[in-house]
Amino acid sequence: MDESMVKLAAAIAIGLGAIGPAIGIGMIGSKASEAIGRNPEAASKVQTGMILAIAFAEAVAIYALVVALIILFI
Repeated sequence: MDESMVKLAAAIAIGLGAIGPAIGIGMIGSKASEAIGRNPEAASKVQTGMILAIAFAEAVAIYALVVALIILFI
């Protein structure tokens, strides 16, 4: 396969794979800030759940990176 097509496939894989987690992390942060603003006493519970959800969303982006690296180097 042509080298430029491999690089294009890897770029598309990481690009599309990072869009979802980026939007998800933004929404998580937005809603957590809103929840803490409405109920400051629950900040620790909201923050714990927010960090856990961000970690799961970030894991999806890391999977996309792994797929892009596999495409590039195999």
